[in-house]
Amino acid sequence: MRAPTHLLHDLLDQAAARWPDRPAVTSGDHTLSYRDLDAASRRLAAWMHASGLRRGDRLVVCAPGSTALPALVYAASRAGVAFSLLHEQVHGIQLDHVLDDCEPALLVTDDTASQAAAQRRGLRTATTEEIAAPAFAAVPAPAPEAVRPGPLTVDPVCLIYTSGTTSLPKAVVSTHQQLTFSVDAIQAVLDYRPDDVVYSPLPLSFDYGLYQLFLATRAGARVVLGRPAEVGPALLGNLVRAGATVLAAVPSVADALARLLRRAHQDTPPLRLLTNTGAAMPGQTLQALRAALPDLRVQLMFGLTECKRATIMPPDGDLERPGSSGRALPGTEVFVIGEDGRRKPPGEVGEIVVRGPNVMAGYWRRPELTAQRFHRVEGLLPQLHTGDYGWVDEEGYLYFDGRRDDIYKENGFRVSATEVEAAARRVPGVSAAAVLPPQGTTPALLFTVGEPTPAEVLQGMREQIEEFKIPRRCLTVATLPLTGNGKVDRKALAALTQEVSGARAQ
Repeated sequence: MRAPTHLLHDLLDQAAARWPDRPAVTSGDHTLSYRDLDAASRRLAAWMHASGLRRGDRLVVCAPGSTALPALVYAASRAGVAFSLLHEQVHGIQLDHVLDDCEPALLVTDDTASQAAAQRRGLRTATTEEIAAPAFAAVPAPAPEAVRPGPLTVDPVCLIYTSGTTSLPKAVVSTHQQLTFSVDAIQAVLDYRPDDVVYSPLPLSFDYGLYQLFLATRAGARVVLGRPAEVGPALLGNLVRAGATVLAAVPSVADALARLLRRAHQDTPPLRLLTNTGAAMPGQTLQALRAALPDLRVQLMFGLTECKRATIMPPDGDLERPGSSGRALPGTEVFVIGEDGRRKPPGEVGEIVVRGPNVMAGYWRRPELTAQRFHRVEGLLPQLHTGDYGWVDEEGYLYFDGRRDDIYKENGFRVSATEVEAAARRVPGVSAAAVLPPQGTTPALLFTVGEPTPAEVLQGMREQIEEFKIPRRCLTVATLPLTGNGKVDRKALAALTQEVSGARAQ
């Protein structure tokens, strides 16, 4: 029987002991075995310690995926350093915010402007090449106990910056205990296998992508790091070459694969499992994938960064219960409440609440927001009030019914309308901005007031926020419609899209 995991790097120590020669992670043409990954992480942990990083410090990484990044993540765990992986597109105002917010002891980036931003704050920087040198040096790896004092299970290990109802992201804090519980609980349901090849086209900054590394390590599988949001023609060929058996997908990736398979005149990948979270998967996409890949099984999921994963469907459970996102993880509970805070009976819509060891510690340096979302009920495990709404049936299956705030999902990524609007208003000449969230298959639409053209607005926003958060379309209008209390009237905005067909659009 496998020993329990209490610290994040326990996952790797156990995998390296059990499957030392099995491939662990592949990026491009470079593959590390579990023995190699374990040794690289211990060398990097010793390098961090020699560089002055200590337990409780923070590490920020803003770089493209590579085999060095998983080694760095596990090294941070060994050293007791809390890591934060940012999307490689994060720079400028967004990066300034993160550096000021978490005050890292080290920033890893190859971007010269980002290095300069850190150095102006007196922060140390390193490039990915400088990280790779100690990781893959031809010297014996230090013993696991070489770096002391090591972390405790209640110590923070990961900070994930996520969009919220403020103009700048906030960081969700995960302890070793919370993270390893989530990995074990998710693996108990998904059942990744030692012979699996897990293909992940998701960035490691996206917790769905990051956990593919941890789940693969837990199972002794190999994870292949694709390019973020890989939806181009190369996707099918990459899956075939990798021999992928598991695909971590968001709707855009699954839809791209379905289209490629329909016109493919080549081998198909040996996919046995497709998972999805972040946004609802269209039924027609799943139908097309199942027709092209008869052995494929699908497991739909629902979760938030604040609790990692809340519910998971059984394999192909969507065929029996269309619209459901599954049942609560083992050892956790999911229910809905009304405005009075009381639990709703089966079938009634209310706010979704998650209770269990998968609920994370809270928001970094946001005590008031933490108190709003993470309720500490006396004598009970913490409860996360998600802000999502839905209902639960008699058998505990959850059905999602949307949100009541400004958060929306597009291509699986969580986006804050407030954050997007604030970025648009920072573009010179823009006096007002409002986002109409996605409606069905219609993507998000940005409205702006001011002199800049839609193309100029979208280009200016690229200096403010990540590309994946920027709406693909923008309309310039004379004024924004307002409600009686002075707020933007989003219903009127939806109607306005039909009335401004002559307006400048991009």
